[in-house]
Amino acid sequence: MPYLGEVLALVSGLFWAGAVILFKVSGRTVPPLGLNLFKNVLGLALMTLTMLLAGQAVFPRLGAGDYLLILASGALGIAVSDTLYLFSLNVLGASPASVVAALYSPFVIVLSLTLLAERLSLGQAAGVMLILAAVLIISYHKSEQRLPKKKLWSGIALGVLAQLFTALSIVLIKRRLEGLPLLWATNIRIAGGLIFLAPVILLHPRRRGFLQPLLQRSNWKAMAPAAVLGTCLSILFWMGGMKYAQASVASALNQLSLVFIFLLAVIFLREKPAPLKIIAVVMAAAGAILASSL
Repeated sequence: MPYLGEVLALVSGLFWAGAVILFKVSGRTVPPLGLNLFKNVLGLALMTLTMLLAGQAVFPRLGAGDYLLILASGALGIAVSDTLYLFSLNVLGASPASVVAALYSPFVIVLSLTLLAERLSLGQAAGVMLILAAVLIISYHKSEQRLPKKKLWSGIALGVLAQLFTALSIVLIKRRLEGLPLLWATNIRIAGGLIFLAPVILLHPRRRGFLQPLLQRSNWKAMAPAAVLGTCLSILFWMGGMKYAQASVASALNQLSLVFIFLLAVIFLREKPAPLKIIAVVMAAAGAILASSL
């Protein structure tokens, strides 16, 4: 099928955008730690089922080092990073949080330069500058929420840290990942996040407040589809895009999730499309595409 990879990459971004909107809705009644736990439990179950239906081994014979590396990546990139992102999303709102999330690409570039000895192109440098400018616009933009400066900057800081940890968790496994089954790596990475996150919640003095909302079925209406879209479908379609299209093209199309999130936030969350916010989203999307290019 012509352009199959491009279609999969584009749909992956749309799935992630839908998940972000539902995560924002869920965040009104479910704390970030509890929400992250729920999405990973459901995501692990569905991903394991997918592997079994596809006839793939859930625990293939691989070295202990491979398992430990992917588990560590999940602990950093899912348990820590996703929790920070959900906190940031609750504070900033979907559109501003998505602009901050565009920092993922610059962080990957910087870490790749440092740890993998990759080179930075002029286009990538321009993309990084556009993203940084977009984040500055969001930080000084007066939103309809009228957030106190301290709360605004804390939301931005949490979002920045989330993208840094996500980028680090990917760059650390990038070279080894090329020789590993993608479905298995995705599943074990989710498991790593869950293994790290579950004890933190269970030993936390406020664990009842984190877990009780998960038992209320009314919260499942947003949580369950968010987990399916964000933890399963978007990842599977992302992998398909990477497999059937050039990596630079697929990653650029993935970054269009910024635009999808903005549009869905305006439609479903009633976030106001302020001119500066529109400019920031466009700049961040353009910067992310440039930063993802070869």
